[in-house]
Amino acid sequence: MASTKQQHYVCLALLLILVACASQAMSHILQNEMYERHEQWMAHCGRVYKDTIEKEQRYKIFKEKVACIESFNNAANKPYKLSVNNLQISQMRSSCWAFSAVAAMEGITQLTTGKLISLSEQELVDCDTRGENQGCEGGSKESAFQFIQDNHSLTTEASYPYTGVDGTCNANQEAKHTTTINGHESVPVNNEKALLNSVASQPVSVSIDTERSDFQFYSSGVFTGACGTSLDHDVTAVRYGVSNDRTKYWLVKNSWGTQWGKEGYIRMQRDVAAQEGLCGIAMQASYPTA
Repeated sequence: MASTKQQHYVCLALLLILVACASQAMSHILQNEMYERHEQWMAHCGRVYKDTIEKEQRYKIFKEKVACIESFNNAANKPYKLSVNNLQISQMRSSCWAFSAVAAMEGITQLTTGKLISLSEQELVDCDTRGENQGCEGGSKESAFQFIQDNHSLTTEASYPYTGVDGTCNANQEAKHTTTINGHESVPVNNEKALLNSVASQPVSVSIDTERSDFQFYSSGVFTGACGTSLDHDVTAVRYGVSNDRTKYWLVKNSWGTQWGKEGYIRMQRDVAAQEGLCGIAMQASYPTA
């Protein structure tokens, strides 16, 4: 007959086996849930991979991103939240200069005409190829304003629809004049007060650093994330305000679609200690003039 000590060891061994089995079962459940989340994300975002090897590689990246995002959100010590989205580096880096310039143009057009008109980014991508403006390979919002001034017009989105790829300038579509500007002005460098005065009058094109922060995964709240000042992305500061917890912010329109951030917008902290502004927002700002 087994001793009490032997019975104790048997019970302990059984308990360890049960714990291991339960842990393994839970691991399988979590793994299956993550696979399901990846499948749902693929379906929602229209992602298709060439084979199972690539799919498995992408799944691992997805799982790592989810883990980082959930860890950040669970920390509960940040005034903003992150989420998984459909962005790719190619999307982040193409055509942003044109979107930033057009958003500023739409703002001044509304101010001067009283009408909200959707203008054409594709015209800039296809037709403004002077100097540093190279379509989806990158460009300058200031050069875009100069092109609009020299060309005496920017046509509508309806007349010259966005395709998202570099194309040949369509002279017939470009000739449908809609709006123009007399020039453009630069906001004094590294001066958030000057930027505020400009944004108080109209939307302003600004450049920011997005590569060295979690900007890409912004979901809600006031973004205060650590970021540098190596400007790599153009956006548009459209308004400013103060949050419920008294944090001052810029309301910024991005070009990554309405499924990013808060329907395409982000609130970025304003009046920070660095004179360059958060992510360098006050370093290179400009706007069109009527």
